[in-house]
Amino acid sequence: MLDFGSGGGIDVLSARRVGPEGKAYGLDMTDEMPALARENQKKADAQNVEFLKGEIEHIPLPDNSVDVIISNCVINLSGDKDQVLREAFRVLKPGGRFAVSDVVTQGAIPEELRGDILQWVGCIAGALEETQYRAKLGAAGFEAIGIEPTRIYRVEDAREFLAGNGIDVDVTAKSVEGKFMSAFVRAVKPNR
Repeated sequence: MLDFGSGGGIDVLSARRVGPEGKAYGLDMTDEMPALARENQKKADAQNVEFLKGEIEHIPLPDNSVDVIISNCVINLSGDKDQVLREAFRVLKPGGRFAVSDVVTQGAIPEELRGDILQWVGCIAGALEETQYRAKLGAAGFEAIGIEPTRIYRVEDAREFLAGNGIDVDVTAKSVEGKFMSAFVRAVKPNR
């Protein structure tokens, strides 16, 4: 198992499903997070875990080396999502699963609103539109692609934030209402 943007290692350390013979990797691009994760690893006495420093665009693992990739809202931070997905495909074993949580948009967002609105949900300025995400996964070679909404964001959820940033919420709502969602994004590397 490989966790993109593993931070302090909580998701990696809780991934006990790899079993004693399996291996869990955490990947983070900062110096601080893998160091913190290793401290947490010692406290948890986890032996089959390794924390790596690196970028999700250039994963420091060999081809066909992991069964599952997980991530929690990290892929949308990359400026080169095509490269991230190609790398994910490369390191997954045949039959391997891509199973991440990410923020996805549904339908077109007016460009003049996109930056301001996307800030409201947090670090999602790079969120892909659902059909784009599916196309990029397919172009990387994945199959059995699925995007399952877990939460649809409503403008009303952010009325105070948006108004505080000079956005006319009532006008904006017509263009963006219900177009942002947290979702499980799943795909499989063909078993060939």
